[in-house]
Amino acid sequence: MPIYAPMPTSKLAAVEFALRWTSAGARHAERRYFERLNFWRDFFPGSLADRLAAAAPGVAVSESFAPGELVAPWSAEQIQRVRPQQIKLQLRTGESLTPRAGRFYPRGMIEQLSDVFSGDRRPFRYLRERDGRAYIDLNHPLARFALLVEAQIVQPLGTTADTGGRSQDVPLELTGNGPGMQAPHPDVATDFESDDPFMRIDERADKLFYYQPRLVQHLDSLVRSQISALYGRHLKPGMRVLDLMSSWVSHLPEGLDVEVTGLGLNADELNRNSRLSVRTVHDLNESPSLPYADTQFDAAICTASVEYLVRPLEVLQEVRRVLRAGAPFVLTFSERWFPPKVIQLWPALHPFERMGLVLEYFRRAGGFAELATESARGWPRPADDKYTGQFPDADPLYAVWGYAA
Repeated sequence: MPIYAPMPTSKLAAVEFALRWTSAGARHAERRYFERLNFWRDFFPGSLADRLAAAAPGVAVSESFAPGELVAPWSAEQIQRVRPQQIKLQLRTGESLTPRAGRFYPRGMIEQLSDVFSGDRRPFRYLRERDGRAYIDLNHPLARFALLVEAQIVQPLGTTADTGGRSQDVPLELTGNGPGMQAPHPDVATDFESDDPFMRIDERADKLFYYQPRLVQHLDSLVRSQISALYGRHLKPGMRVLDLMSSWVSHLPEGLDVEVTGLGLNADELNRNSRLSVRTVHDLNESPSLPYADTQFDAAICTASVEYLVRPLEVLQEVRRVLRAGAPFVLTFSERWFPPKVIQLWPALHPFERMGLVLEYFRRAGGFAELATESARGWPRPADDKYTGQFPDADPLYAVWGYAA
């Protein structure tokens, strides 16, 4: 009589990963949520599968990876020369774009390049044109960096004997589609200045566009909770906080006792914001000067609004002036905005390049140190969001911050 071995069982869990790395002058964290991982079938970074399976929920484990260990190593052979005519940067509208130094574009927009196919979304970095040739960098954006991966079980989901199905490649999903693109190239300055970057579809005075109050949430509830938690990491009770480009909500943690000054464009919206102690109606695009005294605030925040600034360097210089030394300035944004008022450059950038743009604002404005970025992706979209059923993931979070030097 044959003896059958029992089917192997595998642990299932919802897991949050954090990819941490450091570029020249900034720290970075990419948080990624996986709703259901199979510890037998799915691919984990290094030895984290075994260590995570043995860890209790909420207990973080981590592993370090040398440059080129978790992604393909950097190679000079990936710096290639092509004819400029091979690069076909074309939008869905049919409009053609000129490649700009230091910026990223999908590989599928390069014709007649080996190992590249139409629709290939892997990024390449455009470097320069010289002697009739275009130089491009096909290396992974993280190829030069040492990486630290942290992981913790958010919720155990039991076990299963089902070993079939499609495998999830955690390292690929954790490092793909963005991470590394916020860091500047070590030898080529990123061109954010060409193509009238601060033009907008609607160039009328902002006070006309924002004349009617918009008492609605512009981001889903999941990313709003992520924003609140992020602000809570930087704020302490008793702080004097400037909520820049404020509205009818300030996205602060419930119960956090801080004194908040809100500066925005619509008086009705500011009056509806119960977290505000002081309300200031002021158009930063018309006048970037802040009507506050030097070193008046202990912290500043800006939610889903940096993409509308047409004079960002002047605004950041003013924020630095009104912050005491050591005070944080935290900016958060996602992938929703008002198209008529967003600056022309913003939609043309990959979301991770937008973090790089805001980092560049900090660098050029001066007066800030300990620069950092953070992203959070992969959480399921809340059931109450209007886009549930159309997009599976919640709105992503992108954040950039620095401390007044």
